[in-house]
Amino acid sequence: MTPDEASWLTQLMVAGGISHLMRSRGWKTLLAPFKLARMIAAAYRRHPEVDIYHVNWLQCALPLPANGKPALIAVLGNDMKLLRLPLMGWALRRTMRKRKVAICPNAEWMYEPLRAVFGSVAEIIPISFGIDPCWYAMERKSVAQEPRRWLVVTRLTGDKLGPLFEWSQDFFCQQGYELHLFGPMQEQVSIPDWVHYHGAATPQQLVEEWFPGACGLITLSRHAEGRPQVMLEAMAAGLPIIASRMPAHASIVTHGRTGMLCDTADTYLAALECLQDVDINARYGRAAREWAIENLGTWDDCAQRYTRIYRSLLGCDSSE
Repeated sequence: MTPDEASWLTQLMVAGGISHLMRSRGWKTLLAPFKLARMIAAAYRRHPEVDIYHVNWLQCALPLPANGKPALIAVLGNDMKLLRLPLMGWALRRTMRKRKVAICPNAEWMYEPLRAVFGSVAEIIPISFGIDPCWYAMERKSVAQEPRRWLVVTRLTGDKLGPLFEWSQDFFCQQGYELHLFGPMQEQVSIPDWVHYHGAATPQQLVEEWFPGACGLITLSRHAEGRPQVMLEAMAAGLPIIASRMPAHASIVTHGRTGMLCDTADTYLAALECLQDVDINARYGRAAREWAIENLGTWDDCAQRYTRIYRSLLGCDSSE
């Protein structure tokens, strides 16, 4: 990036990213996606010597140069909304023609929708992200002590929070139970006084101060999720999960083993009650960590998964 591009991108990140900017400011930001695309196109042109492109997000594949070089395109849940825009599928397929492409969603549930759109021009290969070793190394404290704390880590928007406050009120207004909420305020959300809101938190704060003594992680999101990284980190840390029933969550949480999936207030409250049991909570937490170790590994494991695809796209054998 040039200094001017880096400055603009920094401001974009402070604003919550391009998707949030478009949702929150509407028509006032209509030119922002085009400016972002122009910057990415310029960066591609400045580096003609590359052998392969590793592109994060489908939108960043739109300005790929027509040079025939292969591309690995990582896809997150929010990208699925992008595909609903008129002609977007056609425009992306056009950039993928005459080059070898691997589209790598970070969750298996995206395989079929992506294959339906891009199966004729790309190979669809789901690739899970990795987890930092510090989450696996975390030691949990006993959840028998009071107050019993449940955590929610999310961007604060209506869709991300879902029915959290409505469904949680009766349970967490009881003495001895606390709901702690972490994340940046991206919409004007009214937070009840019984919720302990801490604002944004760093991964270091979560792994050192909050996750060790927590009963588990809650997400009742209605947002278009891919595979929420905070859920994966919580599982690696040995925390059971209570999550809304949607494909993104069902691909992570094994109901009745690593956590509980719920679609009504009654099933949500039943999940909370169930996981207050110390033995059940510990058993679910161990199963969650075992699942993360087996299916996710570390970022080094993730890098190896990507490297295998690089070699395939470049026509290399495993010894090269």
